Amino acid sequence: MLEEMRIRSLGVIDDAVVELSPGFTAVTGETGAGKTMVVTSLGLLLGGRADAALVRIGARNAVVEGRIAVPEGAAVVVRAEEAGAELDDGTLLISRTVSAEGRSRAHLGGRSVPVGLLAELADDLVAVHGQTDQQGLLKLSRQRQALDRYAGYAVAVPLGKYAEAYKRLRAVSHELDEITTRARERAQEADLLRFGLEEIAAVEPRAGEDVELAEEAERLGHAEALASAAAVAHAALAGNPEDPEGVDAGTLVAGAQRALEAVRAHDPALAALTDRIGEVGILLRDVAGELAGYADDLDADPLRLAAVEERRAALTGLIRKYGEDVSAVLAWAERSAARLTELDGDDDRIGELTAERDALRAELGVLAQELTDARTEAAERFAAAVTAELASLAMPHARVSFDIRQTEDPEGVEVGGRTVAYGPSGVDEVELLLAPHPGAPPRPIAKGASGGELSRVMLAVEVVFAGTDPVPTYLFDEVDAGVGGKAAVEIGRRLARLAKTAQVVVVTHLPQVAAFADRQLLVEKTSDGSVTRSGVKVLEGEDRIRELSRMLAGQEDSETARAHAEELLATARADG
Repeated sequence: MLEEMRIRSLGVIDDAVVELSPGFTAVTGETGAGKTMVVTSLGLLLGGRADAALVRIGARNAVVEGRIAVPEGAAVVVRAEEAGAELDDGTLLISRTVSAEGRSRAHLGGRSVPVGLLAELADDLVAVHGQTDQQGLLKLSRQRQALDRYAGYAVAVPLGKYAEAYKRLRAVSHELDEITTRARERAQEADLLRFGLEEIAAVEPRAGEDVELAEEAERLGHAEALASAAAVAHAALAGNPEDPEGVDAGTLVAGAQRALEAVRAHDPALAALTDRIGEVGILLRDVAGELAGYADDLDADPLRLAAVEERRAALTGLIRKYGEDVSAVLAWAERSAARLTELDGDDDRIGELTAERDALRAELGVLAQELTDARTEAAERFAAAVTAELASLAMPHARVSFDIRQTEDPEGVEVGGRTVAYGPSGVDEVELLLAPHPGAPPRPIAKGASGGELSRVMLAVEVVFAGTDPVPTYLFDEVDAGVGGKAAVEIGRRLARLAKTAQVVVVTHLPQVAAFADRQLLVEKTSDGSVTRSGVKVLEGEDRIRELSRMLAGQEDSETARAHAEELLATARADG
């Protein structure tokens, strides 16, 4: 239940506190006094869109704070605590700030939260019914949504299954259209892939082959210089057989080792050096042997060089077309082979998709029929409930009904032996009809009702919803517009009855409605045109009679109006 709202720098309101209570609360005041700011403030607390134009001129920001009592363990409490919010003695504190630049911040239970979380919690806290909602219900799509909402699980379950099948059908149809309409482009793509794969297969490259061939070509191109250098180095290390008197590194190292061997026993340090010279000798012999082998194995065949260059040229042609090296070329070939398999399998895929599409269309037809049946059954109950409400709103002879119809479409789905158009919500067009009096044919409510009748029909719809929505608070924003006289009294009486099971807050200009309220709040401006903390006050006794008199006759001190106001209050008390 909404206990209190504090509003600062919002529209005409400078700083005001709106204290609410259980039961029926009526918010009244002169036109332009700021009554609708109460609705706007609540909308902000419930995650509504922030608008910089709402900030009072001269103020840096507008702030709305609310305190809502919530039952322990309720879903809204669990969700709020998951977001880090803390309850204050069983109440949830909500704050919303809108800057003059349009930036918005939200706090829940002392914790900064995304605005979207407030909107998420709104459905479990407060149901707002205003003139915007009333006009929205004139749209056929909103009327279908209203019927589905009233039907509950009976429609929600098959509608969920239908929505999944519809989404899959859209995806399958899109893929099928793409395959069939782009057949020429896909055939050209397949030809290009096939040519490239054949070209690569003819060369048969190996991973890393381009690197190996580059190294071999470099070696073959300098074979003579490499052989000569290896021979010179070998002679320097191991000696030249053609020059037995020549001195080589191996001989010198061996001589040094022999000189030290004779005295190594006298000094461990010198023995260690002798061993190291021995290791050098072994290393020199190993290197000399490898140099000899290198020179013997070196291939200086110009035919081999020509073959290597020819192979490199073939690989370079592939690299130029398909990748930066042979590994990339092979990766392209792997991807292209998979894509070619996919393209070559189009005919099979078309068959599979066509079969799946037909099966999904048949499934949609079955689910659409379930939806139609569920909506038809709910429509009868919904229409009966609204008709009963109209009887309580001074329209005892009015009858409400629903027209649930389908449109023939050869490209649609088969439902009940007919091929009809379908969409994401089924095949049904739902329209709310009204027969205002006996003998009058049912007509769409937008055409078959006067302004006052339309307001009462819409209020009846909202009241029916209020009986099915599991929320503790309902806010009605002048949904009694265009109504007066006896009908206004009946509206007040009906809202008072609704308030026996929920908190009801009504922004109204009708004294007949306000008289039935358990509590009446007056919103009034000060002399400077703003609403301050003292500008929202609870009316009791004589003050309430004066306000009802003003609402009745525009004159607070009119004896006739006072008498009528007292009569209205007496009627409301007697009805309660």
